[in-house]
Amino acid sequence: MGFVDYYQVLGVPLDADLKALKAAFKKQALKWHPDKNPGKDTTEQMQLINEARLILFDDEARRKYDLEYQRYKRFKREQSRDKEQTNRTRTSTNTTFDQSWDWQNDYKVQDETLERWMNNAKRQAVDLAKQTIEDFKNIAYAGAKAGLEESGRQLMIQVVIAIFFSILFGLGMCGS
Repeated sequence: MGFVDYYQVLGVPLDADLKALKAAFKKQALKWHPDKNPGKDTTEQMQLINEARLILFDDEARRKYDLEYQRYKRFKREQSRDKEQTNRTRTSTNTTFDQSWDWQNDYKVQDETLERWMNNAKRQAVDLAKQTIEDFKNIAYAGAKAGLEESGRQLMIQVVIAIFFSILFGLGMCGS
């Protein structure tokens, strides 16, 4: 599993307090909610937002995450230096460089407990997304069903009124 920058996902600094995290979570959840993005698949983004919430809102998980986050940032700085050095070497020797290597996802989480928690958070976020989609489908179905039932009632009322006036006018025409 690659390391996920949950602070970046929520758009908050590393030192954000719980109140700021909750506000950022709410803002991102509203921004990426399927109702606000018709026609777009926001499932992956919503899953990341929920993962971030599960890890960063828990004090012990956040402490472990912050330690790992520092190791991750150090790793990225070292990789960036290595990449620059490789690019300088490639430029000076005129050799080709394999661009398929992903510099971002080559990091392995070192804290096994945190890695398990992050994997659990991912599974829970996926389950939550599936449940949310199922709930949304059920709400949409119930709304459509209620709408059709009401349309049917209204149509029946219109038919009855039309029949009533047809009879009324028919009787009125016969009487003259």
